[in-house]
Amino acid sequence: MSDRPPLPPFTAETAAQKARMAEDAWNGRDPERVALAYTSDSVWRNRSEFLTGRAAIVAFLQRKWAQEREYRLIKEVWTFGGDRIAVRFAYEWHDAEGRWFRSYGNENWAFDAHGLMRRRIASINDLAIAESERKFHWPLGRRPDDHPGLTDLGL
Repeated sequence: MSDRPPLPPFTAETAAQKARMAEDAWNGRDPERVALAYTSDSVWRNRSEFLTGRAAIVAFLQRKWAQEREYRLIKEVWTFGGDRIAVRFAYEWHDAEGRWFRSYGNENWAFDAHGLMRRRIASINDLAIAESERKFHWPLGRRPDDHPGLTDLGL
């Protein structure tokens, strides 16, 4: 098994790196690539859904991004310690009918010694927004380095 740096125990700098790496991967919307950041037996709670393992993660993400179109995500570290990181996040997307939403949430992450996430607990709420209320305007993919983060956007 190869390492996926940065590795625990996390510092403020390495926790922020890990969060940005996760944000970048999720903004790439490639379920197979995203799943590689998790242990083969990773356990998730996402809203009211419970998943175990990479195959379940891939299937979940395929469903998610088929429904949540033009998905753009920002993550920000809330706190960290040892092998754990807590982040808050917001993402914007629209459904098949063109209705826009901003989804807000918190995630608790636990990592193994190789830097793979072994546990992810996500609590998420959706808010319907008008297209004119969108705040995430970069082209699909990685958020540009000069795009404001959650705190700068007042979120």
